[in-house]
Amino acid sequence: MTKKQLETAQEEMTSRIREDILSGKLTYGEFLPSERTLSQQYGINNKAVRQGLDILVSEQLIEKIPRVGNKIVKPARTASSVVQFAYYNSLVTEAVMERLIADFQQLYPHIRIRPVPIGPNNYFRTTTQLMDQGAVDVLSINHSGFRGFKELGGTDYFEASEPDPDMYPFLTEAFMLNGQLKVKPMMFSPLILCYNKNHFRESGLPEPDGSWRWKQLFEAAEKLTKKGERLGFYCHFLSQNRWPVFFLQSGATFQRNERGTFQISGTALMDGLRAGRELVMMQNRNPLLLSENDSDAEKLFFSGKVSTIMTTYIRLNHFSVLNPEFAFDLAPLPYLHEPRTLLQVVGLAIYSRSAVKPGAKCFVDYMTSYRAQLIIRQRTLSIPALKEAAEWTGAEIGYRPSRFYMYREITPTYRSFDDLNLSQDQLLRFVREAKLYWSGIETEEGVCQRLEEVL
Repeated sequence: MTKKQLETAQEEMTSRIREDILSGKLTYGEFLPSERTLSQQYGINNKAVRQGLDILVSEQLIEKIPRVGNKIVKPARTASSVVQFAYYNSLVTEAVMERLIADFQQLYPHIRIRPVPIGPNNYFRTTTQLMDQGAVDVLSINHSGFRGFKELGGTDYFEASEPDPDMYPFLTEAFMLNGQLKVKPMMFSPLILCYNKNHFRESGLPEPDGSWRWKQLFEAAEKLTKKGERLGFYCHFLSQNRWPVFFLQSGATFQRNERGTFQISGTALMDGLRAGRELVMMQNRNPLLLSENDSDAEKLFFSGKVSTIMTTYIRLNHFSVLNPEFAFDLAPLPYLHEPRTLLQVVGLAIYSRSAVKPGAKCFVDYMTSYRAQLIIRQRTLSIPALKEAAEWTGAEIGYRPSRFYMYREITPTYRSFDDLNLSQDQLLRFVREAKLYWSGIETEEGVCQRLEEVL
């Protein structure tokens, strides 16, 4: 047995015993099987068994009685441990969170989940304050939020965990720091197109596919648009989860030159700026100010006011997509120079100083288990992190786009904010200056100079 296999088997033993204790399957006062029996059961040596049991002792789940055995002890808290779970409000819809919590409570009646719904604004400050007050044991966090924690030196708040080999590896990579997994992935989505099939059919247009460039989409949008009735294409372009895709597709990254400053003028990054301006100008020829956030574009789409939107699998859950009023489907994003799209990942982190760490781990393990991940797959359009659950096939509960599994074919195009080589703060400074150019009140030369200064 290799070292990795030994560690995996030891972790399996420790997790199984922990789960049996927390679920009540093993009760206070009982003794565990002998170390020799556990060694045979899990195929590991006695030393590995003792190390695993030492972890359970440190978690105050068992006590070692010399020459007698390992006894399950009374929980440090009341008979029912309380795990405080801070999560994005949107996950109620995007991951049927209330249903998942109720299912967990049935499986583990000795662990109570106390929901702490929070919004995305000031996420770092809000969650760190709650953790410092002992008011959060587990929290949901996306890749962008994780980048913020890294840049502000807050990753010590997160307990390291073991990667799950059954999850898509690119999701695990999103939450790694210094060789440790700090956040366990729960679900994900690439940025994609969503389009009204009827509108394309009525206009005699072919449906978009992976070969489309932005020019083709813009041309199709002109034909799909009906003045006073609908727009051919729309998105909340200024969202941090939208505009960066043009720079990812430019084929260039933000790099410092020999003077130590970022150079934009004369690079392929200018094509990203120009494409953004073309999109804004196209939308400006139609009614302006239709959106204040990402969800407004989806509202317009599902009310029939827009034929095509840039969105994510996750965002589509905010509407009656399982029983829609019209047929819609998905397509890869058009591209500029290189076919790339922005990957969004949502995961769960355990507070490293939680007083109920075993219960918190049990909850996170459940949320990333096949049972819970399959609930997400069947009840939403979000893509579970667990590969087996995400690729499940069977009788669907409601409408599902025929191209739902498209995400598997475009995985080579996935990119993250990290690929831009800009910090979260630099992204905010960039878009503040770029808006002047996109609005038509700044020249290319002027915007390049300003961007190179502020970055």
